This record gives sequence, structure tokens and C-alpha cells, in this order.
Amino acid sequence: MTSRTHDLVAFGSLLTVAAFYPPDSLSISTVFACLIGNIIGSLAPDMDQAANTLWDLLPAGNSMGKIFRKLLLSHRTFSHSLLGIFIMYNILLFLIPKILNSSYINTTFVIISFMIGFISHIAADSLTKEGIPLFFPFIFKIGIPPIQILRIKTGKFMEKYVVFPAVVIYIIWLVAVKKGVFLLLVKLIKN
Repeated sequence: MTSRTHDLVAFGSLLTVAAFYPPDSLSISTVFACLIGNIIGSLAPDMDQAANTLWDLLPAGNSMGKIFRKLLLSHRTFSHSLLGIFIMYNILLFLIPKILNSSYINTTFVIISFMIGFISHIAADSLTKEGIPLFFPFIFKIGIPPIQILRIKTGKFMEKYVVFPAVVIYIIWLVAVKKGVFLLLVKLIKN
């Protein structure tokens, strides 16, 4: 999947979780941090590519990307697995409370938002022809559906004109159906 599709799928996933498990309290700073965390999470599994969008945001990012690419083996290995999810979650548990001020931002929500983006990325990549090595270090790849010929080719017709519009329609439908929940969340933010 392209980064644009990953961002949209991650945002739709975040809205889904918020609609079905709304928080009791929410600040505007937490909302912004969660949105940023969700976007970064949706791109993070592809940090094993030197050309990842995240590397462009950092000083000397291209050089760092080349180093990380070697550490992470190759594209869609460690970072697209259950092991990668486990390690990323533990890194966030350690790092986020040290980076963000918990007096203003709910760090638990930020970690959850990041992980929703991260996991949605991996789930979306399971729909592609290449599949994902969910049980890395075992080399076999899993894809949905199991028959490879039925899966999506990244950046091609099915992704651009079926998957992307379907996710947009889903988000619109979700907001319409769960409008009351989202209005309550807006009220929480204002208070």
C-alpha cells in the first residue's frame, strides 16, 4: 500500500476505536498528539525503506534511513511481524512518557494511537500480493485472501480506485452512524 492509503486506513482505524471505546476525558493537546502519533505509526513499519516519508522529516534522515534499513534487514521483515509489534510497543512505553509532558497530554492515548496506526499498516499490507511475515523470523508470508492472485498490487488500480475510496466511504459512514459519540468527544475537548 502507498503511504497515502496507510494514513487513511490508520485514521479510519483510530476513529473506529474512538467510536466504540470513547475516552472519559480528552484535551486538545492529547487529540493533536494522538493524530500525529497515529500518522507516524501508520508509516513506521516502512522505516526499513530508506525512502520512507518519515526519514524526510528528520535532519540527515536519508543517511539514517540507510543505516536503519540495514539494521531492519530488508523491507517487510521484522517491522511487519508480531515481534516487531511487541518491540515497538515496549519502545513506546519507555520513550513516550519521557518525550511528552503527561500533565498536558495523555501519553497512554498517544501510545494507543501510534499502535493503531502501526497495526493498521501491517493489516493493510497483508492485503497486498507480497503479504507480510507475521511470524518473523519464520520466512513464510501471510496474505489476505490466502490466494495471492486475488490480492492487491501496491499503487495500482485496486488500491487507487477501490480500496482508497472504500475507506473514505467507510469513514463518512462511521461518522454519520456514530455522530452522537463524536459530538460528545468534541464536547469533552472543549471542556
